[in-house]
Amino acid sequence: MNKIKSDIIKYAKMLNNKKLSALRSGNISIRYKNGFFITPSGKKYSSLKNSDIVFVNLDGTFNNKKNSPSSEWKFHQDIYTNRENANAIVHAHSTNATAVSTHKKGIPAFHYMVAMVGGSDIKCAKYATFGTRTLSKNILLALKNRKACLISNHGQIAFDEDISKAFELAEEVENISLQYITSLKLGKPKILSLKEMKKVLSKAKNYKKG
Repeated sequence: MNKIKSDIIKYAKMLNNKKLSALRSGNISIRYKNGFFITPSGKKYSSLKNSDIVFVNLDGTFNNKKNSPSSEWKFHQDIYTNRENANAIVHAHSTNATAVSTHKKGIPAFHYMVAMVGGSDIKCAKYATFGTRTLSKNILLALKNRKACLISNHGQIAFDEDISKAFELAEEVENISLQYITSLKLGKPKILSLKEMKKVLSKAKNYKKG
């Protein structure tokens, strides 16, 4: 349990250090038994202690006599409930992913690395007020058959089988977003065909197994 809390703090600080999110924005969670541990609401990550990390049951209950969980805990709850392969979640307000999301559109297959999220493109979830169940539902739709998505006018979210992989995927989404923005400065980029992306997705699965 302490290891999980320490890992959450470690990666929450990395959100700041790697400039994926500033100060207290974004959030990190890790699945544990019948719920998950998550960063608290309103605290700078640089000052986090193990006692600050909050446990939330999958039924949505938590001990509110201590710290409150991140205001975004509902979409963490819904992802863990609906995606068995999700064991850790990283939500970031990273600059480039957020910039793309403000145009309310995802990222097409301009580069084969888009396949790292699990599909032929990166979807963008429809906007809804942060912390609401509506936003959570929108995110689940955008995550269908994928492990990451943009969130309109908000940022990005990524999950994986452990926190290291989830964080790396969030970094990849941010990098892809920067490349996409850069490519648009030169004009409309050429998009890889669905046939080619299916080949890439197949190779990516085999690569992970190997």
